[in-house]
Amino acid sequence: MKKYILLALLISTVSFAQKTTLYTIGDSTMANKKDPDKNPEHGWAQVLQPFFKDDIVVVNKAVNGRSTKSFINEKRWDSIYKKLKKGDYVFIEFGHNDEKIEDSTRYTNPHTSYRYNLIRFVKESREKGAIPILLTSIARRNFNEKGVLVPTHGDYPLETRLVAQEYKVPFIDLEYYTELLEQSYGPEESKQLHLHFKAGENAYYDKDKADDTHLSLKGATEIAQIVINQIKEQKDSSMKRLQKAIK
Repeated sequence: MKKYILLALLISTVSFAQKTTLYTIGDSTMANKKDPDKNPEHGWAQVLQPFFKDDIVVVNKAVNGRSTKSFINEKRWDSIYKKLKKGDYVFIEFGHNDEKIEDSTRYTNPHTSYRYNLIRFVKESREKGAIPILLTSIARRNFNEKGVLVPTHGDYPLETRLVAQEYKVPFIDLEYYTELLEQSYGPEESKQLHLHFKAGENAYYDKDKADDTHLSLKGATEIAQIVINQIKEQKDSSMKRLQKAIK
């Protein structure tokens, strides 16, 4: 009897040990939203888990309103760093709030502080044997009167690309692929990807809502699918475990 109990414990321990944690860090475009059954707003990392088998556990640590600077200064990164273990993954997507030049608690110069904060995330993830993945910020729905999608992120995506290249980090150019997504829907239909409601149209909003940054469930799911598609395309051998865990 003791042998069977020990065997069961061993199997359960091995099964637990085989699970890999995928941490996601970033801002409101990724973050979990309260009341998901009622709230029309969703972060794309909020809907990522169903794309993976059970051996990948998505732990979404993205938080509304955070930049690389505030995420670090609030000790949010420290709390993740302490838990990181060999083989974990860390998805890193910041930029929206690093751009807020009027806010000293969040703003970072893309070529200095933002760059070095990304490098810190990369180096410290690797110190623990975890695998960092850098992602550029998702595009905003920002069409001009001619129907041209106008970029809003300045040099932040460029610096993300450069850090990924310099430090040989797996990279997903989410800005590019979400630009394609927005353009495929066009100036009017792309509202479906975001939060556009007339007063009373949705019980969650008592006033008109026109938000071209944050995501509807449809938009979040479309972007999560883009991320999954890009994971499949990665050539870096460190991504194999993640690739095999995709349903």
